[in-house]
Amino acid sequence: MKVLVISGYGINCEDETLHSFVNVGFKGSIIHINDLITHPKILNNFQVLSIPGGFSYGDDTGSGNAMANKIRNNLFDYISEFLLKDKLVIGICNGCQILVNLGIVPSIESENREVALVENNSGVYQCRWINLKITNNYSPWLKDIKRMYLPIAHQEGRFIMTKSVQNKLIKNKLIACQYTKSNNDLANKKFPYNPNGSILDIAALTNKKGNVLAIMPHPERAYYITHEPEWQNKIKKNKYADGYKIFKNASNYFI
Repeated sequence: MKVLVISGYGINCEDETLHSFVNVGFKGSIIHINDLITHPKILNNFQVLSIPGGFSYGDDTGSGNAMANKIRNNLFDYISEFLLKDKLVIGICNGCQILVNLGIVPSIESENREVALVENNSGVYQCRWINLKITNNYSPWLKDIKRMYLPIAHQEGRFIMTKSVQNKLIKNKLIACQYTKSNNDLANKKFPYNPNGSILDIAALTNKKGNVLAIMPHPERAYYITHEPEWQNKIKKNKYADGYKIFKNASNYFI
């Protein structure tokens, strides 16, 4: 099993993302986006494509916009072909924004981008731990996971869309994760449980096939129990935190 982790131009979570995959059995490479553009056929050598978090191009033209345009102009056909195969793609935070800007989620089949990620309702960068409900787990990434406790770190994490697209997401079960209160009830857009004001409390989306996960929270930053704020009370019970489950599921999928 091999994972390709993209780097370059402000992406800054590639090392911990690669570690998360390697620890569950993957071999992997961090490859600069320019090198991938020069040699796009190397995608064929990998089973997983990961676009990590960070601030690509400084988010100067909107989070993930510039990197999405670079990918669209140079790699879109190759990635589209990759998605048709029995392979997996994950975009985390900035990677999620890139996948949304590319239109890969919720559906690459649509002629128009149906979903956007815009500035948090608070108007400021939010960095905090949040509770998530796994709305559906038919995606290989989320199999047998019911809830997660993960950190977020973003300023443009609010999912917006029209009412008709909301209905489409619900009908096709494309909402992967939703923000919840500590009692597991949906946040109902209430801050800080929903840290950005996302419609339908959306924290992650998947495509119809389920092999693509676009997730705003950071599973690679909640990999070990010592990453959690109150880890001292839990370390004797379990080595791993909730983020580990996502990467382990990717490993299990190919075993």
